[in-house]
Amino acid sequence: MIEMYNVIFSKKAGKEFDKLEKIIQKRLVSVIKRIRIRPEAFVRKLVGGPYYRLRVGEYRVILDIRKGELIILVISIGHRRNIYKSL
Repeated sequence: MIEMYNVIFSKKAGKEFDKLEKIIQKRLVSVIKRIRIRPEAFVRKLVGGPYYRLRVGEYRVILDIRKGELIILVISIGHRRNIYKSL
């Protein structure tokens, strides 16, 4: 049986997600659904930090992957020019 990760949005990420256009929200949801089986294949580790980044066009999703609990915690979502400043 294939084990899937559960995706949890932080309060901050939820607010950022709600502010995005509907078409971008749909792209983000489809990409996040796709990475639930093997997230390591789709994300890259952030330099000098414990988090990972996921590219979705012009947008980035900052994630924390908890392998022991099978949880993907979405920490922040934003445009690539702004996202890294907020960390």
